[in-house]
Amino acid sequence: MKKLPLFFYNRNTIEVATRLLGCQIICNTDGIKTGGIIVETEAYHGPEDPACHAFKGHTRRNDVMYGQPGFLYVYFTYGNHFMLNVVTEKEGFPAAVLLRGIEPRYNIEIMAKRRGTDDLTNISSGPGKLAKALNVTGPDNGTDLTGSHIYILGPPDKKPKIIASPRIGIGIAGSELLWRFHIDGNAHVSKPNKWIKESSYSLAEAKKLGFVLPEER
Repeated sequence: MKKLPLFFYNRNTIEVATRLLGCQIICNTDGIKTGGIIVETEAYHGPEDPACHAFKGHTRRNDVMYGQPGFLYVYFTYGNHFMLNVVTEKEGFPAAVLLRGIEPRYNIEIMAKRRGTDDLTNISSGPGKLAKALNVTGPDNGTDLTGSHIYILGPPDKKPKIIASPRIGIGIAGSELLWRFHIDGNAHVSKPNKWIKESSYSLAEAKKLGFVLPEER
């Protein structure tokens, strides 16, 4: 796999969110390489999306989302978690893909130590876990993903089977959108609730539905 170029990210956010599955994110911190296969993502798209950080306008916090595609948007949430997002679409339009889970591949023992767990499937099966396992924090906000510190390799040799579902932890607003994507059957995907599981579709089915739950159409 090769490092994804900036133009990869300059396209529809849903397309980026699905195409990132099976790619590998690499993080080099203090000479230590950690990372793994991206297995779960979520799309956040512009000021009309109530779950997007841009819904309430352009702020100092979300400034990176309004910049060039292919940069890392990192923010702090819930008082103790950092989240990794990949900026998408054209400059000036706020959109991003949240990386929700990866399958560890490089220096797994270091990732496990950072997380304080011996359970391989619990190291990075969630956005906060992922950031901690890769040691990504606030100063990494705005990182150019074509650089040498944090980057993404792709595309995968084989296209994975993708499942679409509502996004997790956003409340009611925007929950009708099938904008969470994950690799079917992968053990490193975060554990959604029963409603999320029952509202899941194959990528082909979700496309036919327009990425909106049938009852909301």
